[in-house]
Amino acid sequence: MDWLSILNNAAGELISPTTAAYALAAIGLSVHFGYAGLLNFGQAGFMAVGAYAFAIATLSLSAPVWLAILIAIVASVLFAFILGIPTLRLRADYLAIVTIAAAEIVRYVVSTVGLTDITGGSQGLNGYNREFQSLNPLPEGTYGIGPWTYSANDWWVRLFGWGLVILATLLVWILMRSPWGRVVKGIREDEDAVRSLGKNVYSYKMQALVLGGVMGGLAGVVFILPRAVQPGNYGTALTFFIWTALLLGGAATLLGPIVGAALFWVLLSLSNGIIVGLRDIGILGFMSSTQTGQVRFILVGIGLMLLVIFRPQGIFGNKKELSFNV
Repeated sequence: MDWLSILNNAAGELISPTTAAYALAAIGLSVHFGYAGLLNFGQAGFMAVGAYAFAIATLSLSAPVWLAILIAIVASVLFAFILGIPTLRLRADYLAIVTIAAAEIVRYVVSTVGLTDITGGSQGLNGYNREFQSLNPLPEGTYGIGPWTYSANDWWVRLFGWGLVILATLLVWILMRSPWGRVVKGIREDEDAVRSLGKNVYSYKMQALVLGGVMGGLAGVVFILPRAVQPGNYGTALTFFIWTALLLGGAATLLGPIVGAALFWVLLSLSNGIIVGLRDIGILGFMSSTQTGQVRFILVGIGLMLLVIFRPQGIFGNKKELSFNV
């Protein structure tokens, strides 16, 4: 097996745009679940809304990049209100049901034939990132060292994506140290107690849902910059991958979502490289390429089960953070 190539590919996932998108979405999910105690099983829906809003604004409205990003943010806010208004006054499981259903509705709506001229239907959209690439301040060429050697455009996408991750992390750090953050964490622990203090629990929940949803929408923008928008990418599996990243690092932690996303993609790449290598040298010759792709998810799933059993708070988490009921 070519161990150098396998390790290089795994190391490259540490700063890939996909990892940045997962980290940003996991930070939003941490705001929902880790800090506010909201069970959101539809983060893929927020990513799809942000991605399609950005792409459609760029292609159909010829909007500049900054305006397209603003439209993606507004679309994510509206989506959060649509989900939160009928559910946040009810038990947490209602939000879980509504969010997972809403994410699937979004995926089916954008892939419908009747909207092909706008959303691209099942074929998706592409060509929306040309203006973003034209804003690249880096001169043409190849930069980097070892496995982290990329073209100027590849670095530009990475710098933008990880820049948003850093800004989101700083925002969460500031908010959770503020009175607003203390109220939100109080709602997570016991919303009746917070309500008895005269706080509008519904309003704070909605604010947390909007904040995490906006981060999910921006994650959708980062996710599509190096690739086309495909409705098949926004299935329920995407949400559960983000949950996996969050649980790996630890909910309600500052760096947990980032480290969890990086570990998730490094482990996926590493396990896939090893399994394919073993198949190529004949040890796993009975497996097809499709089967090897599924085996890596099985291995990661087993690892997640062991993590939940032996360290449910994640790498950076604290067991005290898991004491609340949702």
